[in-house]
Amino acid sequence: MVDYHASNSQASSGGPANYMDPREQENDWDRDLLLDPAWEKQQRKTFTAWCNSHLRKAGTQIENIEEDFRDGLKLMLLLEVISGERLPKPERGKMRVHKINNVNKALDYIAGKGVKLVSIGAEEIVDGNAKMTLGMIWTIILRFAIQDISVEETSAKEGLLLWCQRKTAPYKNVNVQNFHISWKDGLAFNALIHRHRPELIDYDKLRKDDPLTNLNNAFEVAEKYLDIPKMMDAEDIVNTARPDEKAIMTYVSSFYHAFSGAQKAETAANRICKVLAVNQENEHLMEDYEKLASDLLDWIRRTIPWLENRAPEKTMAEMQQKLEDFRGYRRVHKPPKVQEKCQLEINFNTLQTKLRLSNRPAFMPSEGRMVSDINGSWHNLEGAEKGYEEWMLNEIRRLERLDHLAEKFRQKATIHESWTDGKEAMLTQKDYETASLSEVKALLRKHEAFESDLAAHQDRVEQIAAIAQELNELDYYDSPSVNARCQKICEQWDALGSLTQSRRESLERTEKQLESIDELYLEYAKRAAPFNNWMEGAMEDLQDMFIVHNIEEIQGLITAHEQFKSTLPEANKEREAIQAIQAEVQKIAQYNGIKLSGGNPYTTITPKSIDNKWDKVEQLVPQRDQALQEELAKQQSNDHLRRKFATQANIVGPWIQTKMEEIGRISIEMNGTLEDQLVNLREYEQSIIEYKPNIDQLEGDHQLIQEALIFDNKYTAYTMEHLRVGWEQLLTTIARTINEIENQILTRDAKGISQEQLHEYRTSFNHFDKKGNSGGTKKWTRLDHSGGLMAEEFKACLISLGYDVENNKTGDAEFARIMGIVDPNNSGVVTFQAFIDFMSRETTDTDTADQVIASFKILAADKNFIMAEELRRELPPDQAEYCIARMAPYSGPDAKPGALDYMSFSTALYGESDL
Repeated sequence: MVDYHASNSQASSGGPANYMDPREQENDWDRDLLLDPAWEKQQRKTFTAWCNSHLRKAGTQIENIEEDFRDGLKLMLLLEVISGERLPKPERGKMRVHKINNVNKALDYIAGKGVKLVSIGAEEIVDGNAKMTLGMIWTIILRFAIQDISVEETSAKEGLLLWCQRKTAPYKNVNVQNFHISWKDGLAFNALIHRHRPELIDYDKLRKDDPLTNLNNAFEVAEKYLDIPKMMDAEDIVNTARPDEKAIMTYVSSFYHAFSGAQKAETAANRICKVLAVNQENEHLMEDYEKLASDLLDWIRRTIPWLENRAPEKTMAEMQQKLEDFRGYRRVHKPPKVQEKCQLEINFNTLQTKLRLSNRPAFMPSEGRMVSDINGSWHNLEGAEKGYEEWMLNEIRRLERLDHLAEKFRQKATIHESWTDGKEAMLTQKDYETASLSEVKALLRKHEAFESDLAAHQDRVEQIAAIAQELNELDYYDSPSVNARCQKICEQWDALGSLTQSRRESLERTEKQLESIDELYLEYAKRAAPFNNWMEGAMEDLQDMFIVHNIEEIQGLITAHEQFKSTLPEANKEREAIQAIQAEVQKIAQYNGIKLSGGNPYTTITPKSIDNKWDKVEQLVPQRDQALQEELAKQQSNDHLRRKFATQANIVGPWIQTKMEEIGRISIEMNGTLEDQLVNLREYEQSIIEYKPNIDQLEGDHQLIQEALIFDNKYTAYTMEHLRVGWEQLLTTIARTINEIENQILTRDAKGISQEQLHEYRTSFNHFDKKGNSGGTKKWTRLDHSGGLMAEEFKACLISLGYDVENNKTGDAEFARIMGIVDPNNSGVVTFQAFIDFMSRETTDTDTADQVIASFKILAADKNFIMAEELRRELPPDQAEYCIARMAPYSGPDAKPGALDYMSFSTALYGESDL
């Protein structure tokens, strides 16, 4: 399309326009009046087509050139379209004076552009003078279509002729010397089209002796593919000895403007393609980041509820399975997510670097998907992990304690129920009513022995109740059955107490009437009962389950057992003394010829039961010895596991700390080029990865410790959780350091920064980076430098580099501007990458929104909007559709259906408004 705005702006700005000399125009016009009137037909058709090519932009056209311009309305509209300027408001009246005034406004506008109108007045135009009207149109064409053409400082006409000669020089049978007979055979028109659009014409098939075909071919192709209307008839040119020069010049000037604009459009299209390609790539990176961040956050959100589930299990086996599932999560599911998190941070840093290098605004992820949000979620995940593991270990201890207490409850309850079996029947019998005095006394003594036995069993009943209470407090899953059994025992015990008291009262009432109690039997019963209770207690203690967690506790049990064994000789003497009493009874009875009717009337404890229980005690003692020794061996094995883990942990822990410090020194010392640093860091990373078997060995030792239910380790301050965090932080730190060097290389190559400049930037940055890590908790740290400059540190660094940011009004404003560039998120810290981006962008040139707007304006033929078909014609298909999908409809006063707003689209590319 012809760029009329460009020519008009040059003239209106007062610059040196290549105007035609007015006297030359007048002489040229006078000479034309002397020619054959055939010129009028050609000019009328050509000038009419030329005017309509512009009026159609305003949605109108003319049919008769001398008639349709008589009222001046379409004449003023034509001038507004080709100049892009507003003329004074026309008069809408139908009277002759109104028409003359409108034409005069148009002629005044033309004269205001420095054009002298000779012998052309408003009255002639209003009267429909064809020659004057054509002369006026030719003046307009000269001023707005031809006069801006200049080649090598020539005049407009000479410049247009020189342009045609250069473009057609390589073509045979074409010799352009003028704007009349040189164009009669049509080859020159076809040569111009073929020179710029060779795919539209097969020039080799054209024949010089067939001018009609040549001319019609050129006119049709120009109208169909170049948007140049057909302004002449081939027959008029061929049948005229000398075609009209003005018509030819008018038509040829349309080719000049069409093809001169093509080069501008190509340049503009290339610039837009470049900008759009960068934007599309960045959008793909943003979409990848959003997806990876969303997937990682979804995984964390799904995992945390599982880790926060505190539903207790009923049995030890079920809880052990939960612990095994947790170990599987640690070994299998979490490590890939650690890698994804690290890769996500690397991708985010790379994307931000590319955005800075392409002069785009920093990428702000969707709400909740910032790197800080992911780190926060990850911190919550690790907190949930720690709490879940501690809860499981506590649950295992609780279930272990519950199993021990439940078994102890069952043993004591069984022993007690065995003892109470038949006691109610014994206490309720009425045997004393028919017994003799001696038998009553015996029954009374027997009852006293039973009371002693009952008192001895009081402690066991209290122990049973206490164990049942503890099982309830620890939420034992089978508490209802335990409570029912305990309730039954307690109720039975209360009944035994009442029955015992009632029987004693009955025996004491009849004791006064009966005598004759065998003192030996009584002494036997009194001594046998406590001894029997002692043996039962000893058997119970020897069979009692025990649980210990370290060597000291088992050694304490062994010491207590040895003390118990030391009392056995004295107990054996007591047994022999009790058996001697029974032997004495037998001896006296035999000596005196007394026939014993039964056993000892005062007790049910027989010598045989005492011997049997004594034999049982002697059998249980070595069994207890063996159990204690086996537990001692187990605790010694556990202590070996503790020492083994501690030995390796005390090596791995300092090693991780040392590597963290070395990474910090490497990132500060800057030995060698960036590529050398990158190679060294990757080799260093490989050496760290090769250390992984030591971590795996520790994991194996830690698993053995957990399987052995070991909950403490006095030989080391390191826990497996602490070492895992250190190892993961070490891998993340080296990966971040490598990514920082890669981004520096990317910045250096994109901005053309030399190695010496980077070294100078790093030296200045490190000099002012004096803020160290601090805190009250133990952390894995690198060096004392933080890796970022606070605002005051950054200001000092700028001053050292020559920037005027002193504490004054001007300096504060400049420093605020710079901080807005290097710290767009107002974090208060300037990273080294942001620092070198700022230093490099001060000296490099990048695309701007204004450049892109200017490029779109060229494609749009200087309109304030652009049509979809124009984008598809000038841009590659994918980028044309990309623009069409994102451009908002144009809503300006000159809007057309389907018009698109390229200005807001261009500013959105650079973050000045939302796309």
